[in-house]
Amino acid sequence: MFRARSGLWHNLTVPQHTASRGPGRPPAAKAAETRERIIRAAREVFSELGYDAATFQAIAIRAGLTRPAINHYFASKRVLWSQVVEQTDALVVSAGRKRAQGETNLLSRLSAFFTAAIQTESEDRSAAAFLVTSVLESQRHPELAGDEHDSLRTSREFIAWAVNDAIENGELTTETNVGELVEMLVAMMWGMGFYAGFVGNHEELAAVVDKFELLMANKLWKLRD
Repeated sequence: MFRARSGLWHNLTVPQHTASRGPGRPPAAKAAETRERIIRAAREVFSELGYDAATFQAIAIRAGLTRPAINHYFASKRVLWSQVVEQTDALVVSAGRKRAQGETNLLSRLSAFFTAAIQTESEDRSAAAFLVTSVLESQRHPELAGDEHDSLRTSREFIAWAVNDAIENGELTTETNVGELVEMLVAMMWGMGFYAGFVGNHEELAAVVDKFELLMANKLWKLRD
């Protein structure tokens, strides 16, 4: 559950794991596994503490490795951050887009996108949390924003494509203000991302998406005149 605190990451205590006392360089056969372990630990620490407060030492402790092991795979925190951004974008946003593009109407596409995010959240909650963190940090540190794996930009582009296609197919009227509708849907999508990463559990998020689908289909409530 999301815990009240000053700022998104302040005053959040990193669980005290015991760092491995083994050699800094793991065997070559375990290189891919160790790299993945570091990236997952970094995603958790970045999400909880933010970019500035996250350290290689905290990440090493979370991963159960020594700090030299982290340095062996990633020369700097900036390089590690970029790798976490790339992997998380592929895990959530790109996977959601791929699933959604197989659907044929606007509501199904949006639902497919959100469903992909829910499945990811159920497996690794830090993925949704990190996506929100990456957007906030790109505002604080513009140099951290990358064009190729900018999840906010790519999700906005996906929604714009889905909305424009809906207009072409007659689902939406030609008078639809595309820019305003896209931004409203982006706000809802990233609001759900925050909820997934910091507030609700898997069951609660699934219920939210279900109600979102009913709302979009105009089946959630009947308004009286």
